[in-house]
Amino acid sequence: MAEDQDTTPNEPDGGSARARRVLTDIAPRSWEHPADRAALEALRRVPVFDEVLKKLFGFFGEKPIRLAFQANAVRVGPNQFGRLHGLYQDVLKTLDSPEDYPLFISQTPIVNAGAYGMEEPFIILNSGTVSLLDDDQIAYIMGHELGHIMSDHVLYKTMTVLLLQLASMGFPIVGLAARAVLVALLEWSRKSELSCDRAGLLAVQDPEIVMRTMLKMAGGGSDEDTSLQQFIVQAEEYRAGGDVADQVFKILNLIGTTHPFWVLRVSELRTWIEGGDYDRILRGEYVRRGETTGTYHEDLQDAASAYAEGARDFLDSMTSAARKMGEQFMDSARR
Repeated sequence: MAEDQDTTPNEPDGGSARARRVLTDIAPRSWEHPADRAALEALRRVPVFDEVLKKLFGFFGEKPIRLAFQANAVRVGPNQFGRLHGLYQDVLKTLDSPEDYPLFISQTPIVNAGAYGMEEPFIILNSGTVSLLDDDQIAYIMGHELGHIMSDHVLYKTMTVLLLQLASMGFPIVGLAARAVLVALLEWSRKSELSCDRAGLLAVQDPEIVMRTMLKMAGGGSDEDTSLQQFIVQAEEYRAGGDVADQVFKILNLIGTTHPFWVLRVSELRTWIEGGDYDRILRGEYVRRGETTGTYHEDLQDAASAYAEGARDFLDSMTSAARKMGEQFMDSARR
């Protein structure tokens, strides 16, 4: 476990000074959600998974994919979006990134960002995201996307986007096998976001910044017009409430999506913080790159346990809702 950390003041142009701990040699495993690893393992067990990815990779190739994503974007540098360049350099340093991966700004009002690529990853921030968020919140988004790269998510993220686009166009390469892979990719993609929410938090090291960013990403608006506390209450009500029909629709609403709902992400992040892992990492108690952290079998057990917990929570909610429905029906019948 790492014990020694530097504290570096981050002072991007136009931003406020903030001291953050540099997480030297931190391994992505430190922030990865067990359900992310479980979903990825399940994904790799899908028949023809590797074969479909290899065929798609061979069909497109590295360079055409990079050009497709970057054709309508501007690369960030010291003399191009200098303020954002400063923010990004701080994020790279805080997470001790092994490389300075290219960062691009794309002109679109859609509030979003992404990490893509095959062998040469890169990050794209939409201009709508830059306009909506303040510097600290943008740094969180940068840290989140950097987390995807450091966790080796980008190949699968890129394949998910490509398959979704091809499926929407009815492209012949998207047959039954590829559609099965797409369903599995979407399931994993939603879980991977939970991991990288943690990476983003570690990049800015302030939970309020992260949750305020999630609030803005969910509904837009300014800090003056919104209440973080009310959003947290909303998140907890969504997670805990609802009858049988509500539970079913919660699942149906996620089908075909690449990201979990923001209210769920707030709850998941708060659970991670309250569990103590976030504070332990800031104290220097995290896995270093290259360290042995247990057997492959133990990793799978942890991941399976995370899925089992989720399944149990869902079944408990369904059972409770069904019981309430039954009691209400019997009460009505007695009257």
